[in-house]
This record gives sequence, structure tokens and C-alpha cells, in this order.
Amino acid sequence: MFAGALLGFSLIVNVSVLPGAIDLDTPAGIPARLSDQQKEAVLVPLITTATECVSRTVAADPRLGKENFTDLIVESFSTCVAPVRALIDTHDRFFGNGTGERFFMGPYLDGLPTAVSLYVSRKDN
Repeated sequence: MFAGALLGFSLIVNVSVLPGAIDLDTPAGIPARLSDQQKEAVLVPLITTATECVSRTVAADPRLGKENFTDLIVESFSTCVAPVRALIDTHDRFFGNGTGERFFMGPYLDGLPTAVSLYVSRKDN
């Protein structure tokens, strides 16, 4: 249910990275001068920004502890559309169309509940 809800949400939302924020050197949108390591280094702050947005939103939700934690994460994406979309779109531009969605729906979402839980537990202390 979690993945399905997020997939549906991500298909509805269509916000992109600010024009000119990334130098697009090739027709495929992959900068020819950057190594995979450099591209990943660009993605790290976007991952951090998206994760912090979700974490802050969940932590501030008055239903925290009363509602399903996963549902709160899913609902937080309506507040965090721009940073999540920037992450997905930038991944697509660097690694090819569709890779951002696969990254988001796979490795990113796999680790997100743990990251949000850690943030929330630190906020409580």
C-alpha cells in the first residue's frame, strides 16, 4: 500500500528543478563532464533536503503516535513535493529517464522510515 500510494502521488505531482540549476550538456540530459561519483555528490544534498522535509513534517504532525507512522510519511509528501520532485528529476537528468522514480520507489523509500524515525526520536530528546 505504501509504495502504491507514493507511486500514484508521484505521478500526479509534476514539479521540476529550477531551469538552469543543472548544466545539461548532452541531448539525453546527462552532463558529459561529470563522473558517476560527482553526479551522486550532487544528489546527496537533494536526498538530505527531501528527507529533512518529510521528517520535519511527520515530527510536527499532531497525530504522531496516534496514527500509522507510514501513513504520516505518505501524507507528508503533499508538503514536500518540491524537494522530492527535484530529487527525482535530477536523478533522471544524470542517470537517464525513469531512474529517479526507480531510485525513489526503491532505495530511497526503503530507508525513509528509519531516517524519519531517527529524526523524530532525536527531536523528542
